[in-house]
Amino acid sequence: MFDWRTYEGGIHAFDAGYVRPILAAIHLIVDEGRVALVDTGSNDSLPNVLAALDKLGLDRDAVDYIVLTHIHLDHAGGAGTLMRELPNARLVVHPRGSRHMAEPSKLVAGVTAVYGKDYVDTVYGEILPIPGDRIIDAHDGLVLPLGRRELLCIDTPGHAKHHLCIVDRQAEAIFTGDMFGLSYREFDVDDRQFILPTTSPTQFDPAEMHASIDRLMSFSPKLMYLTHYAQLHDVRAQADALRRRLDHFVAIALAHGADGDDRHETIKGAITDYMIGELRSHGCTLPEDEIVAVLATDLELNAQGLAHWFDHRG
Repeated sequence: MFDWRTYEGGIHAFDAGYVRPILAAIHLIVDEGRVALVDTGSNDSLPNVLAALDKLGLDRDAVDYIVLTHIHLDHAGGAGTLMRELPNARLVVHPRGSRHMAEPSKLVAGVTAVYGKDYVDTVYGEILPIPGDRIIDAHDGLVLPLGRRELLCIDTPGHAKHHLCIVDRQAEAIFTGDMFGLSYREFDVDDRQFILPTTSPTQFDPAEMHASIDRLMSFSPKLMYLTHYAQLHDVRAQADALRRRLDHFVAIALAHGADGDDRHETIKGAITDYMIGELRSHGCTLPEDEIVAVLATDLELNAQGLAHWFDHRG
């Protein structure tokens, strides 16, 4: 059985089936039998989505919304496939991203340029377009009615300019995509969680990220729900740790951004050493090679994003 987590307030999280276990979560919000899904993983998520609905005794036409926090393919790659199978669902996406979900060729080309066609074909498969009349542009302040609750969409740049978060005031929680960082369950120590920022290319901006973190905290959430991975508690302390680690990442970029041909490996090595040190202080006893394996993709993308920001800052 895929990883399944049930929380208070009609909120569930389950494994999207993306790349490795408990890497990417899909969140399912249920109110009076109506459903919103937050993020989609890749096309491989479809069996798990259908199994999740079956587990809760819900039909496919109970899904009113598929909400994308942003259109990076680990969050949005399965949207077209899910929309095809969920007949009542409407796709909710940032206005900067909606055209790419209706016509995904440029989105796929951009990912292919970074990872290569074989990788994209294997991990994501065919990215299906979504009819424009089934897409809702989630402008800042859009409210989505779901049963008796309301879901507030807010614009949260910093990780990407097309990033939104979803505030659920009833649950005193926010669904944060990548805006409130990453917290992998492999790093939990005695129910204490660890968080790190994601600074991936090409739209990372530290000032915008700080502002978005502050905006999220202005809602005084008790819980955050992260795509990577699921519920995060002790939110205020985690916000402080996230800001501190973000500032350290930026300091690494400023120190090594002009290092020349070897700067990528230098930045990547510096953030790797820093993360291992922070995890040891957190009490994580995993072997170093296991830590690096969990963070491998993030270390690579974070280093790329920091270098790109350095080159385009100001």
